[in-house]
Amino acid sequence: MKQLLIVVLGLFSISSFSQIKILNFNSDKLQEKREIVISLPASYEKNPTKRYPLMILLDGDYLLNPFLGTVTYGAYWDDLPEVIIVAISQNKQNERATDCGLDEVTGMPDGKSVDFFDFIGLELVPFIQHDYRTTNFKIIAGHDTTAAFLNFYLYKGDPLFNAYISMSPELPVNMENELPNILSSIKQPIYYYLSTADGDVKNMQERIKKLDNSIREIKNPDLNYKFEYFKETSHFSLVLHSIPSALYQIFGVAQPISTLEYDEKIVTLKEGYVDYLTKKYDVIENSFGVKTPIRINDFKAIEAAILYNKDYNDLDALAILADKNYPKSMLGDYELATMFEYKGDNPRAVRYYMSGFNKEEIADLTKDMMFAKAEELKKTYAKKPKIKGKVGQVETKEEVIEETPATDTPVTEEKKQ
Repeated sequence: MKQLLIVVLGLFSISSFSQIKILNFNSDKLQEKREIVISLPASYEKNPTKRYPLMILLDGDYLLNPFLGTVTYGAYWDDLPEVIIVAISQNKQNERATDCGLDEVTGMPDGKSVDFFDFIGLELVPFIQHDYRTTNFKIIAGHDTTAAFLNFYLYKGDPLFNAYISMSPELPVNMENELPNILSSIKQPIYYYLSTADGDVKNMQERIKKLDNSIREIKNPDLNYKFEYFKETSHFSLVLHSIPSALYQIFGVAQPISTLEYDEKIVTLKEGYVDYLTKKYDVIENSFGVKTPIRINDFKAIEAAILYNKDYNDLDALAILADKNYPKSMLGDYELATMFEYKGDNPRAVRYYMSGFNKEEIADLTKDMMFAKAEELKKTYAKKPKIKGKVGQVETKEEVIEETPATDTPVTEEKKQ
């Protein structure tokens, strides 16, 4: 646990690179001003056309830092997309209980909590979407009381949020029975994360586990569900375990191709390696609204699978995709050169290595490397031994092909001797 806290403290320092804004939001629904904290990604000002998923945090006064630290750390390693985080402060006396107060009989929002529910859905979210560059993908997260309250956004026919992070929810009357029925009938993709710990009150644990058992039986392909039970963990330290797990569940498909994904899903394919890569990034854009160039490492993973399975013609499609994503780079020429080299057409391989020489370097592809590859392959066909004929026959030599990087498309000279 001590090591975990040290890690989190390290994440707090990383989070300082984000932009933090504190606003006193004047709510007509609540008839008062509420403090909200808006955290914009570090790249927000540098990329004026980029849009980001939106995350709403209940209990924002203490959930902001651990969420922000995890998101910032994951984005640094390109494991998680950057997001706009909006944290609702609920640290005033009884403010949390009033915001999430429920009718004791029905277990539904009542009085002031109805206003708080509408404040989020009808005022805060529209305000953020209007004033900041967000995608349509929205996440909501909470802990114990607020973790239960956020479930009411699923009770509507068209849920406001796409992903729900419910950490140790203090479930109201009958929610463990009603929520599974709602999730089973959802007609849009929903991510749902649920957790508890042995440090939770026993009655809470039992009801959460009952809820988990019921959700596990749901056969809804639109539901992406994950449950975790943490041992030797308190009600409060559970948060530090749940946050990264939940975010990696939600954004799992957006992560770079891992060794596990490569071994189990890619290299085992019989064909369609480039199609797999294209569909992966289509899912990222369609699910989260995040449009991003295909990672170089993902190109290399697909290339490795193609070479392993000797489906060299698919490198042509990979080259087209490379030119689309990195039009000024040598990546597309490199893929074509590699294709011809493995197919034994060394003159054409040299042609594309030299063509790439005139374009921008990218990742580990350099001009020196492209030139060296071309020069090495030239040796395989530039000099052929003379063919000695019989008396009276004319001696001939194989054609000598010379390449030069002087133009965008290398010029081939044929010299006959």
